[in-house]
Amino acid sequence: MDLQITATDPSHPATLLDLPWDVPLERWPDKHLVALPRGISRHVVRFARAGDEVVAVKEVGEWAAVREYALLRDLDRLAVPAVDPLAVVTGRTGAQGEPLEPVLITRQLKGSLPYRSMFETTMRPDTIKRLLDALAVLLVRLHLSGFAWGDCSLSNTLFRRDAGAYAAYLVDAETGQIQPRLTDGQRGYDIEVAQVNIAGELMDLEAGGSLHPAVDPVAFGLAIVERYGELWHELTRTSVYPRDKRHYIDRRIRRLNDLGFDVAEMQIQRSPDGDKVAFLPKVVDAGHHQRQLLRLTGLDAEENQARSLLNDLETWMAGQEDYAPGDPLGARPEVLAHRWVRDVFRPAVRAVPLELRGGIDTAQLYHELLEHRLLLSERAQSDVGMDATAADYVSQVLPTRPDPAAVVTAGPEEAAPAH
Repeated sequence: MDLQITATDPSHPATLLDLPWDVPLERWPDKHLVALPRGISRHVVRFARAGDEVVAVKEVGEWAAVREYALLRDLDRLAVPAVDPLAVVTGRTGAQGEPLEPVLITRQLKGSLPYRSMFETTMRPDTIKRLLDALAVLLVRLHLSGFAWGDCSLSNTLFRRDAGAYAAYLVDAETGQIQPRLTDGQRGYDIEVAQVNIAGELMDLEAGGSLHPAVDPVAFGLAIVERYGELWHELTRTSVYPRDKRHYIDRRIRRLNDLGFDVAEMQIQRSPDGDKVAFLPKVVDAGHHQRQLLRLTGLDAEENQARSLLNDLETWMAGQEDYAPGDPLGARPEVLAHRWVRDVFRPAVRAVPLELRGGIDTAQLYHELLEHRLLLSERAQSDVGMDATAADYVSQVLPTRPDPAAVVTAGPEEAAPAH
């Protein structure tokens, strides 16, 4: 069989042809290789340079290579954090005509490290917990997408910094499968495998002296099960609230945010008697809200401000008579968003006199109004509405805010004493 390269991008075969496919991967010359840390693998894996890119090359049987290549492409379409598949190379032969194993080629994930490299210096327990949290988040996202991993472990995951936290990426999909929806048994099996693998990997690090003495491998294996269960429950349960308890919805959204998730949309349905709503949150990547708010409303805000405003917009939209997602006869989201800006956002902001705002930008002002409304609604055990919120905010909150100009211009004798 002639050498065959199946690639996702037409530009890749040309650069990949320069690699020594007639040499077993474990004997590739150093001039083609890139010295990067590698995790533990059942197969021979090397990092190589192909044109301007660094790629990971894994020798594996043809059926397994083609299958994993297809699974990684599916995960890419589902926007699940995983390495990018580039190509499968089959029909390899050695210098004497002997057959060589096919290879799967993926793009090297910049800035990522296998977990063993991260443990080269002893990690504190809090850092290890963040790594396991990142893995639990990845596992939840995979299961929400219908992907059963079959071999979840630290070894099959890459980690990289994501702002102040860690993000986990699937690097080995060889044992996985995609279903329209996973059963509880399939999810349970994945979790059980993860618990056993993680405890075993931490024990291995412990034996090598690379694990912090305060870390109990068994306890940390159990911890990822608990973290996964907490996330899965919060993300998938459908809640039904009395219609006049809108602040319950706000509280639920904030709980999801505290767990590290954003809410892309809600499904709110009116009951026949018109007094209850139900919603189901969905997960999106960080940075989604800033772009989404700008696209829908033209409002430019910081990410946390945008998330707060979009949560309010989504809740308001779901209560409109002409809100019908997926129905071509329903109002478009852009139309509803424009109406929200006109009828809700602007009146609320204008209810706060300009001279009393102290330089607060409008997005921050509306966010603070939402925070204050939640506080008042929790006290009243009923949604108090924005009019009453704005009035109370002006009379009770603004007078107690420090004057920014006074803080800036205060002299040394006016400074507050140190404690």
